[in-house]
Amino acid sequence: VRPGDTLGSVQEGRYGHKIMVPFMLRGEFTVDWIQGGTFDVDTVIARLKNEAGLLHDVRMVQRWPVRRPLPTELIRQRSTERQYPTQPMITTMRLIDTFFPIAKGGTGCIPGPFGAGKTVLQNLISRYSDVDIVIVVACGERAGEVVETITEFPQLQDPHTGGTLMDRTIIICNTSSMPVAAREASIYTGVTLGEYYRQMGYDVLLLADSTSRWAQAMRETSGRLEEIPGEEAFPAYLESNIRNLYERAGVIRTNDESSGSLTMIGTVSPAGGNFEEPVTQGTLNTVKAFLGLSSERAYKRFYPAVDPLQSWSRYPEQLAPWFNENMGPEWLEDVARANALLSRGDEISRMMQVTGEEGVSQDDFITQQKAMLVDMVYLQQDAFDSVDVSTSIERQKQSFTLLTRITDAELSFPDKAKARHWFARMTDTFKNLNYAEVDSDPHRENWQQIESLLQQASGSVDMVAD
Repeated sequence: VRPGDTLGSVQEGRYGHKIMVPFMLRGEFTVDWIQGGTFDVDTVIARLKNEAGLLHDVRMVQRWPVRRPLPTELIRQRSTERQYPTQPMITTMRLIDTFFPIAKGGTGCIPGPFGAGKTVLQNLISRYSDVDIVIVVACGERAGEVVETITEFPQLQDPHTGGTLMDRTIIICNTSSMPVAAREASIYTGVTLGEYYRQMGYDVLLLADSTSRWAQAMRETSGRLEEIPGEEAFPAYLESNIRNLYERAGVIRTNDESSGSLTMIGTVSPAGGNFEEPVTQGTLNTVKAFLGLSSERAYKRFYPAVDPLQSWSRYPEQLAPWFNENMGPEWLEDVARANALLSRGDEISRMMQVTGEEGVSQDDFITQQKAMLVDMVYLQQDAFDSVDVSTSIERQKQSFTLLTRITDAELSFPDKAKARHWFARMTDTFKNLNYAEVDSDPHRENWQQIESLLQQASGSVDMVAD
């Protein structure tokens, strides 16, 4: 056997917890002796002999320095290899899965000002994502939020297994009232735990809330060590530390051909929503998905308050084979067109604020209304509705295809008032469609209403029943 190989397993709730050859060891070993049964974690359960004949005791507990990436030594010994992320992590949030996907084994960040909904968005991602284990690192945030998570999660049902959410969640509690050194170490602890479970072949999601507090703890420690400060008194090595942290995410394949992933999403709390400060900039240079929250959308009650014009993801091209196979070859082109429509709609809205509706042409007004429709019925999601809070990827495909038919259609209206009235009715009907269970009577009725509205405004569009 080699480091990282499985010697046995312990059934821990719904998970098979693998007992592996200690990661610290080097070379190949022979199992000299092993026993089964019920033991405490410090009992010697196996003895390994190396090529020189030296014996090593194996217990069920492993020790590892949290600042050192766990698979580094295993990769060097060729018992583990890194792989390219090829699948998206399905969060069941339309805005993320369709427009700004995050790969399993990928990295993302959620910066936003105070009150924009960072913690709520992270909670929703942790509840509905298709991963095996969720690690929530509450790093320097308010104690109330941690207490809320600890009290809520045991009562909430896991949509994938039917158990409680607490069964698959690890919470590292490290509130703002705790010491600075602990605040800095908490994120490293979370990442190391994630790497440990990934080594067993599980898909792990790490949510760090918030990396700004972690960076501030680093700044305080650096100040006490009297190191030369960098920008805004943060240490000069801030960006390299952020980079090293996020680089610990990824997909790996182990010796027994099992594959595990560690996806990492960190929130950033820039003072006053200023995205130019060092922590946000250092994070943006590292991660591959950026979900920027805006207070403007939060004040309008547009939730999730992710600004589609500021946000981006570098994963669509990387995950193109998966999207082509599962969502259809036209999917990425349709999403790119919808993004362009949102951008054009925003330009026209700004123009209308100066000139009024009379200052734009009928075609531009319809384009702006189409962009608003996409925003209202697809980007926004009601977290308080039992159906709309979580949209499966199959339903997203169905809804987005219907929405694309509406936005691509050549619509004609006698005047702007009629156009506004038609789009208001369409928005209302589409929202009711989102609230209805798939294949239920209300779902079919709303679908037919959308088809008839589309027929009224565009004679060229065929009536197609789903």
